[in-house]
Amino acid sequence: MHSSAKTVSAYLASLPADRRDAISAVRDVIRANLDVGYEEGIQYGMIGYYVPHRLFPAGYHPDPEQPLPFAALASQKNHMSLYMMGVYCGCAEGASGETPDAKWFRQAWTRTGKKLDMGKACVRFKRLDQVALDVVGEAVRRIPAKLYVERYEQALAATARSAKPHGAKKSTAKAKKSAGKTAKKSAKKSATKRK
Repeated sequence: MHSSAKTVSAYLASLPADRRDAISAVRDVIRANLDVGYEEGIQYGMIGYYVPHRLFPAGYHPDPEQPLPFAALASQKNHMSLYMMGVYCGCAEGASGETPDAKWFRQAWTRTGKKLDMGKACVRFKRLDQVALDVVGEAVRRIPAKLYVERYEQALAATARSAKPHGAKKSTAKAKKSAGKTAKKSAKKSATKRK
């Protein structure tokens, strides 16, 4: 659920006590392991952890007004969520489509014996005892802001490289084919008129 809270303390105060306690405990682990290059605040209606514009002026590419998101915590309608965008950012994906950090995260969580209810970057939980707090802390600690920005820039560059040449080749090929057809039609019309 999107919150209209403007500060982290207001966000926490708006939660029922059980959710406030759970979110606060996960927040404490994140903050204890967070690199100094990140900041905490409200982003997209959640408690967000991000690389501020002073360190990465370009911001988040779909919305450059926003700082680059790294992680987030939210109280949703049917569960709480921990978003680990930093774990999934990177251009060095394996055959499974997972980054090395995502693979590590999934395996480390599984080794704790706790069930991992996870979408691509979203860990869902209903109670604090379902969260592998030590794994969350290590995942945050493993990715300092400078490394995250490097990976993010590499991923954007890789996406741009794969999109441009492929699309450009298709466009060029289509244009040549179309020009060839047009030239053939023109030649045919000219030949017909001369007869």
